[in-house]
Amino acid sequence: MRNLKPILLIEDDQVDAMTVERALKDLEIANKLIHRYNGEEALEYLKNDDEEKPCLIFLDLNMPRMNGFELLKIIKADEVLKRIPVVILTTSDTDMDVVETFGLGAAGYVVKPVDYKKFVKAIDAINQYWTLSKLPDTDEYNKTIKM
Repeated sequence: MRNLKPILLIEDDQVDAMTVERALKDLEIANKLIHRYNGEEALEYLKNDDEEKPCLIFLDLNMPRMNGFELLKIIKADEVLKRIPVVILTTSDTDMDVVETFGLGAAGYVVKPVDYKKFVKAIDAINQYWTLSKLPDTDEYNKTIKM
């Protein structure tokens, strides 16, 4: 990733979370991975001013307590959080889910491949895009809205 801010993974499946962690390690992505199991835990982390805001969020859709759709709505309605790119990382490949998440402000949508090599390629593509893409400095933006 462009900077060393953490990456937030919101995923209730432990095996999928371990797969993401392994892919980041295999790609030598140095960003710390913060893992939360559902939308409620993730929102608690994101709203905590003592925690560093992530540079990227990987968000699963189908989770207990607060699903990905609900969390995405909250993130994109929040003045501080809305600038953090959210990439949907899910097993759902329905067109309705793709359309809905982009409508809510998702920056990308990746269907989790079953094959590990394909999964690593998907994570690498995301990494390359967010490394090359010009993004607003969220720290500077957050300072201006708090004034």
